Amino acid sequence: MDIFYEIHKDLPREGPGDNASTRKALSYLKNLPKDAKILDIGCGPGMQTLELAKNLESTSCKIIALDNHEPFLKVVDEKAKKENLSEKIQTHYGSMFSLEFEDESFDCIWAEGSIYIIGFKRGIKEWKNFLKEGGYLVVSEISWLKFDVPEEAKEFWSTKYPVKQIYENLHDIKESGYEIIEHFTLPSESWRTDYYTPIENRITSLWDKYINDQEAMNVLYDTQQEINMFNKYSDYYGYVFYVMRVKN
Repeated sequence: MDIFYEIHKDLPREGPGDNASTRKALSYLKNLPKDAKILDIGCGPGMQTLELAKNLESTSCKIIALDNHEPFLKVVDEKAKKENLSEKIQTHYGSMFSLEFEDESFDCIWAEGSIYIIGFKRGIKEWKNFLKEGGYLVVSEISWLKFDVPEEAKEFWSTKYPVKQIYENLHDIKESGYEIIEHFTLPSESWRTDYYTPIENRITSLWDKYINDQEAMNVLYDTQQEINMFNKYSDYYGYVFYVMRVKN
């Protein structure tokens, strides 16, 4: 984990995404109360947290930014203070696997680039308990964009994460008791600008440092391989925002 956090330290984001896509997903939450309570699960360094707060600045909404890595929470606190958003954002140390909140506590749960940690199907089922009636769940999840996925890409992801077709995720959403509001695919640059490009630069800077550490070198190689795979097959998979609402 030390080499993982060294690779990811001070990155703008901890997964594919961009502020324009965050705003687009937020635009589908038509009936969000003015005093909504929002839980941002797996907030990382908080780029999307701050973007949500800025776009809800005219409301009395409160955002709880949750992560299990304290350095990320410190970054969020510092950024919120710098942007004069501390009144809107409250950081919370905790795990998405065991949320310590009362049932029906939130009007919206947001998980941008983080639900893969617990798994899409498990996440949308378990987190539903913490949403009020009519509450929103907004997540972004890696998904196949085409049916004729090349074997190399399928084999690569079969060892990393069970990527599903969009229609399979939509089916799981309906089966879990949600109304599907919208879904859309993030542009490929959402992977590169604030995520893969900074990671690739970090990997380059760490090669010499860990040249004699085989375990660390394996992590660096695997991370670079993931980037190379996306560069080669980005037409076939990407991150998809899924906006859903608990049925009344």
